[in-house]
Amino acid sequence: MTNPADSLDRPAIRAVAFDLDGTLVDSVADLMHASNALLAELGRPPVDLPSVRSFVGDGAPKLVERVLAATGGAPAPDEAARCLERFLAIYEADPSAHSALYPGVADTLKALAAAGLRLGVCTNKPMAATMRLLDDLGIAGRFAAVVGGDSYPTRKPSPEPLLGLLERLGVRPEEAVFVGDNEHDVAAARAAGVARVLMVPYGYARVPLAGLPHDGVLDGFADLVKRLSC
Repeated sequence: MTNPADSLDRPAIRAVAFDLDGTLVDSVADLMHASNALLAELGRPPVDLPSVRSFVGDGAPKLVERVLAATGGAPAPDEAARCLERFLAIYEADPSAHSALYPGVADTLKALAAAGLRLGVCTNKPMAATMRLLDDLGIAGRFAAVVGGDSYPTRKPSPEPLLGLLERLGVRPEEAVFVGDNEHDVAAARAAGVARVLMVPYGYARVPLAGLPHDGVLDGFADLVKRLSC
């Protein structure tokens, strides 16, 4: 594979950073199961897959807040904190039973690593669940650095966690490409100043991708190798 962006007027791309949920992994079914286990304990009705899909993307606290709001209203702050703690205990115990890599992810990560690119993950999912999920799905070893929603004071769309990831990878923003699936990914990547922002054509975006300031939508995850070679 040709080293991407190898030109006189811009730095060569040395790293690719990825969102997790909705980009590398279809994880919404496990999030639904954990949500419904919590709701059953609370005596509340379950939520369905489309609802949970619309709730994800802002980290576990917001997910739990939205699940509770949709099933009887948000509780008092101290009870909400206990619900979040319980949700995380349920989810982190087995975050991968119903989750799967999107088509082309495993082979594409292998090709990018073989080409000498440093790979990283920047997600709003808590670190414990993130590392367990990456390990269960067999791709944890592909990444030189991983940051989660509890790694820094802020989460995406703030650029802070992505900038932290790039520092851990040892690259400048202009030497990196970010690949994501939703509006928070674009906002964080643009604010961080990465060289290119590419989007997958699936995932959990709540707004049309066509209206976001990215640099292109992949035909599928495997299309990434070709896009980086251009």
